[in-house]
Parts: sequence; C-alpha cells; structure tokens
Amino acid sequence: MSEVRDKARLAKETASVLNRLATPQKNEALRLMAVALLEEQESIIAANREDLERGKAQGTSDSLLDRIALNAQRIEGIAEGLRQIAELPDPVGDILERFERPNGLQIEKIRVPLGVIGIIYEARPNVTVDAAGLCLKTGNAVVLRGGSAALSSNKRIVEVLHQALAKSEIPADALQLIEDPNRSSVDEMLKLNGLLDVIIPRGGASLIRNVVENATVPVIETGAGICHTFIDASAQQTMAEQIAINAKVQRPSVCNAMETLLVHSHYANRHLESLAGQLREANVELRGCAKTAALISVDKAAEDQDYATEYNDYVLNVKIVESLDEALDHIRRYGTMHSECIVTEDAEHAARFMQEVDAAAVYHNASTRFTDGFEFGFGAEIGISTQKLHARGPMGLPALTSEKYRIYGTGQIRK
Repeated sequence: MSEVRDKARLAKETASVLNRLATPQKNEALRLMAVALLEEQESIIAANREDLERGKAQGTSDSLLDRIALNAQRIEGIAEGLRQIAELPDPVGDILERFERPNGLQIEKIRVPLGVIGIIYEARPNVTVDAAGLCLKTGNAVVLRGGSAALSSNKRIVEVLHQALAKSEIPADALQLIEDPNRSSVDEMLKLNGLLDVIIPRGGASLIRNVVENATVPVIETGAGICHTFIDASAQQTMAEQIAINAKVQRPSVCNAMETLLVHSHYANRHLESLAGQLREANVELRGCAKTAALISVDKAAEDQDYATEYNDYVLNVKIVESLDEALDHIRRYGTMHSECIVTEDAEHAARFMQEVDAAAVYHNASTRFTDGFEFGFGAEIGISTQKLHARGPMGLPALTSEKYRIYGTGQIRK
C-alpha cells in the first residue's frame, strides 16, 4: 500500500474516537500541542535551518525563504494560535435549527465534523500547526501534504505534535503528514474518494488550479491573492500612505498583501510622489501605467500580465484612474475575489465599493493584511476561501463542519 493511501486509511480509522470526544478533551490536546512546540522550539528551528540552507543552495527567492523561515517569535505566535483555538467555542454539536412537524416528528439540525480533511499546501510550516489545531478541534482527522521546500520543518513539527497527542485523548493517527515529495503523492490524494472527505489547497495559482481541475474528492478552493488598494480623491494623505505601505510591505510574501495600487488622479497629482518615495525607501519595485510614469519614475511599464500577477514580493503595480467606476472595472477584470480596499472620506463612494466589489473581504480605510483567521479572532485559519459554496473568506472552526439532521419520533410511519 502506498504511503498516501496507508496514512489516509489510518486517519479515517480514528473517526469513531474523534466523534466521541468532548470539547474539554480536545482543548486539552491543543494546549499540550502548544506547550510541546515551545519546549521543542530549538529542534524545530534546527530542522527549519536545514530547509533554509537547502533553499538558498537551490536559489530559492528571498520571499519564499521568508515564508519558510521559523524563529522563536514565530513559533510563539503559532503556539498562541493553538491556545486561542482551545479557547474558542466548539461548533461541533451546535443545534442550528429545531422544529416539530404536524405529525409529531421532532427535527433538529446540528453541526458535525466533515470527516477526514486533506490539505495540500506549499512553503509555510505554520500551516502544519494551524491545520492540525483547527481540524482536531472540530473532530476531523487531517492528512497534510506540505511542499518539499519545508519538508524537514514539517516532519519535525508533526513529530512534536504526535508526542503531545500521545499524552491526550486524541489518537496520534488523526494527524498524518505525507512525506513523499513527488508530485505523484499529490495526484494520488486528489483521487482518494472514500478515504478523504474534502481537500483544501493552499498555495499559488498553479497548485490550486491543479487541485481544482484534477480532484475527484470534493474541493474547497482557496484562491490566489491579487489584492488592490484604491486611494480615492478624498482620501486622507497620512491614512492612505500608512494603509498602502502596510498592505504592501508589512509581509509581501502572503496572499493578503497588495499587488496593485489604484490611485485617483486628483489624489495622485497632489500626493503620489510622497507615497512613491516611501515605497522606494522600503525597497519596493514600482511598475506603473503611462499616467503614473508621467508623475513619478517607475522601474517598468505595467502591462496586462503584471496586473494579473500575484508577486508575493517587493513589487507593486501603480495605476492612476479617473473615477471610482474605473477602479471598480479594473478590480473586476484582475481581482481574484480575495481582499480589496478603498481609502476614502466619501461615504457614498465607500458604500458603493463595499457593495459592488465581489470579494471575500472588502475594506474601507483599513489594510488588506487583516484578512487572516488570527486577526478575525478565529485563532487561526485553514485557508482563505474565495469560492462561494460552503465557506468564504478566512475559514475558522465552523467552516470545518457539515450538518446533519436528527429526527425523533414516537412510532410515526409515512402514508
């Protein structure tokens, strides 16, 4: 039996145990996992160093290396995410609806686990912990297949988490890591109907496209993040500059970072030079339209392909528009329905933007960097869904549940 099928089978066999666990038992396991990560952080950082050194030798970009990198501060943040998940309400067993039929049947709809969740992701080893915590809290077993770039980190993290689970009521087999780095292991996961109940991809556009197009297992699609910030004519300069810089520079390697800055011409004529200077000080490469190039120096002329690219790097498109409508048209054409922002003091423009932009998260006067399960108070997230069925936006605990009906009778039969 292949590694993928064997580990998926082991995960599925834990379902009956997971279904019996009470919330306090699951929370205790999460706290033990958090403690173990902190106690073993030196060994995790050592394993992570192997990934970073291998990546540097292979010419991996700085932005990707940043997504892989772990340090004491990041591990503390990951452990804090587990502690927050433990403190959140457990959605499993929630009664969503209860009613009685004329024939006396008592019907209630409750939340239940999805079952066995397969997660295919790329460089970020924090996803290993976030996914494990969220899935186990909701009574789901999980099969993880991370990218080869972080394999040493992921292996050590899962070893540590298994040690913690051995002290808890959650069976360690409920958490599985596929160690085979070959593409064939992903292809096999996509066809594991009967063992996996759903697959959630997290990563770049090519990974997500491969999963969506080739999986026979149901997929919850998490999309690429070509995110925009539109600075309207009435925007306050200080606020606009702070939001734009944060959205691009605070951590450019993640999916909620801004890739294109749209600027109303009235604002651009007065303030774009100042903002461009601050972006350059932060080592951002600027690619601009012809109108932008007439006001500031740009490193490259922005073309259609640039507007359609998720850089995940210190590269930014800047486009000057003449109206809110032009900004909305641009977002409709190039956006990926992830996160979009308007900076404006015009209430009517803000209302139109918030209503008309079709995205999982739409912001007025705040950075797109907040599209995150931790920032939304979910403890962590399994991904940011950009589709419209089942879940949308940062996916916390309720998004990892399904529903079932329980019907109580007194001998009723259908006539």
